[in-house]
Amino acid sequence: GDKTFFIAGLLAMKAGRFVSFVGSISALAVMTIISVLIGQIFHAVPPGITQGLPLDDIAAVLAFTFFGLKTLKDSYDIQEGDESGMDEEFADAEEAVEGSRTVKEVTAWGKIISTFGLVFAAEFGDRSFISTIALSAAQNPVSVAAGGIAAHAIATGIAVAGGSYVAKYISEKVIGYIGGSLFLVFALTTALGVF
Repeated sequence: GDKTFFIAGLLAMKAGRFVSFVGSISALAVMTIISVLIGQIFHAVPPGITQGLPLDDIAAVLAFTFFGLKTLKDSYDIQEGDESGMDEEFADAEEAVEGSRTVKEVTAWGKIISTFGLVFAAEFGDRSFISTIALSAAQNPVSVAAGGIAAHAIATGIAVAGGSYVAKYISEKVIGYIGGSLFLVFALTTALGVF
């Protein structure tokens, strides 16, 4: 579980599914586009400065490897039945939602804008933000943006439609193993494209 996932789910229960989805996915789409643009800035560094080394690709491989190994280690360290990491993320999300003005807003637009701000703040500097920067530096930016936004839309849709139901059947450990493995696959495919 991740804080953004829980925020979207909590807001769906309190402010409505449509409002939560639109506000959340809008924030995530803007965040994805910002991180793709930052990645393209790294990609545009002139070869004269990098002395011909593909620093953007090397940085992407290192970032993906780091996130992959860290996620796998964190998942391995989770004891069976221990959901403390997920509980902590949920508590952080609950605190953010309770402290926000989103539920108190009168109009749907006010709730959407408030949701946007809440999700944008939660996502800024997150693992997916940094990963998107790395992926954009090494790959086609349009594909990265489209894939990132589509993935966020699917995850947000699941959170809004019934994230707590899904969380009962898929353990944090399994999700961590899948995510860590995907990061390592991205590292490998990026490295193969470099060499």
